[in-house]
Amino acid sequence: MAKPKSSSVPNKALYSRVSYLYQAAAYMATQQHHSQSLESLMNADTEQDCDQSPETTSQKRSDPRVPLSQPASRRLVSHLRAVSHKVLMRMSPAMKHSLCKNCDTMMIDGTTCTSAVENRSKGGKKPWADILVRRCNTCGLEKRFPLNSERQKRRPQRRAPTKVDNRPS
Repeated sequence: MAKPKSSSVPNKALYSRVSYLYQAAAYMATQQHHSQSLESLMNADTEQDCDQSPETTSQKRSDPRVPLSQPASRRLVSHLRAVSHKVLMRMSPAMKHSLCKNCDTMMIDGTTCTSAVENRSKGGKKPWADILVRRCNTCGLEKRFPLNSERQKRRPQRRAPTKVDNRPS
């Protein structure tokens, strides 16, 4: 008697690990911005209480939008990429679009990236030529995604057009 075939996904543990790493990186990236506003309030109170304490270079911040522990989120994204490349696992397009290829930053609109819609076609007259441009605030990389156009299916999933014989008999 043969074993029944399982309809489960191969490498299920690795898929769940990639999912967990993505969720953790997204949580860290969004949570840091909430905790940063609380921290800035706490720092404002302590600065008013004691003005004589010298600031160290670790306490000085050049860009207030950059989270304090952004490297933790970036590290999780780099682990996510390493796991998916090692097992030759395809990430979903939505997951790929939300990560910066260059610096492994989570692309969150308004905080870590800026988004704009461009249309460079003869003064923007062609509505099907809209392109979403996402620019990473960390490294400056621009990613471009076409809007209002369906993606082509992968080659094995495409069907070859069937030929119909229309010869007279």
